[in-house]
Amino acid sequence: MVAVTGVTTRVFQVPLQRPIGDANDPVGRSRATVMAVQLETDEGLTGLSLGNPGSRQTVVEFAEMLVGEDPAGVRGLWQRMADRAFKGGVEGIVKEAICHLDVALWDLKAKANGEPLWKTLGASSGQVLAYASGIDLPLSDEEITAFYGRMADLGITLGKLKVGRDLEADLRRIELMRQALSKDGRTARLAIDANEYWSPKEAVRYVREVEKTFDLEWCEEPTRRWDVRGLRAVSRQIATAVATGENLNGTWDFLPLVHGEAVDIVQVGQYTSGITGALQVAELAAAYELPVATMNCPGDFMAHIGTVMPLHLGVELVWPGWEAIVDNHQVVADGWITLSDRPGHGLELRADAERYEVDELPFGAMVSTQGRRRRHSWSDHVEPGSPAAGAVAGRA
Repeated sequence: MVAVTGVTTRVFQVPLQRPIGDANDPVGRSRATVMAVQLETDEGLTGLSLGNPGSRQTVVEFAEMLVGEDPAGVRGLWQRMADRAFKGGVEGIVKEAICHLDVALWDLKAKANGEPLWKTLGASSGQVLAYASGIDLPLSDEEITAFYGRMADLGITLGKLKVGRDLEADLRRIELMRQALSKDGRTARLAIDANEYWSPKEAVRYVREVEKTFDLEWCEEPTRRWDVRGLRAVSRQIATAVATGENLNGTWDFLPLVHGEAVDIVQVGQYTSGITGALQVAELAAAYELPVATMNCPGDFMAHIGTVMPLHLGVELVWPGWEAIVDNHQVVADGWITLSDRPGHGLELRADAERYEVDELPFGAMVSTQGRRRRHSWSDHVEPGSPAAGAVAGRA
């Protein structure tokens, strides 16, 4: 038996290799604030997770529930934390704290087993498909070509582009992505992401125009994440699959969308209530024969869950510069991620990560993005860098 003895948290502010942003944040941000959560044990093993620092205090409080517990019982411990969150719900910073601790527990469970996480999860292979995602609205044409060209060099043929504000510009940028991913005669596969920027009718009109030129794999978050009526209307009026889920909390959020035929591709990630919650949602999707795509995270450790999903489309690779503080020991080639055989999820803090460590949370670190900036609304006229725009912080 391995027993949890305590938790430590460290906060880092990482300069990004390129500005990242979407339709709601077209200027983008050039640095990100991330928290490392480390669960210690009496056997000297440490479980690691990375995420939003806004939940730092809640992580410390919830970790008290885990002291003396064996990480082997991670699913039961997840349920205990979820029950603790009952009144306020498994959402917001409480959900994020559960996510961070759940990931660290799974890392510990695999390390105690002396095997990689994908094997602990029950996979027969440590390989999983990848797709490219630049979070690229702020990028120039040359930068878009360079990013997707870099991904094409790794054999990746599926790319996802941020769109939503300017149809003419988006059509040009999609073509740049297509050309970059078509290296060596390969056929590029294309997806777009509007980050909830449109209304349902705007989404239908916009995507139909894109479909006149491009064959799309999916359109991500064309309208609000919880809008069963709107997402269903979009799905029924376009040829492209509708994907959603990266900002939902768990099965309770996905079930109305699945029952309401409002989602064609289910998306999960570390903030789908952690690894445990993401697996629950993937099982729900499998029951309805719905494919699943895995969202990005620092170090791409969530790639492990893709190895046990029967209808998995790929893991989102953003690569904005997290290697400044972490090593993940994964290899990407021929469009596939080969996960490490190291015990745990394979993610480790670099020895020199401390150069980016900060003692206090920077202003704006409690929120992950600039927020929703609807076209023609007051927020669309906030000048970048003004106090109203807030600081650039959060997860990529």
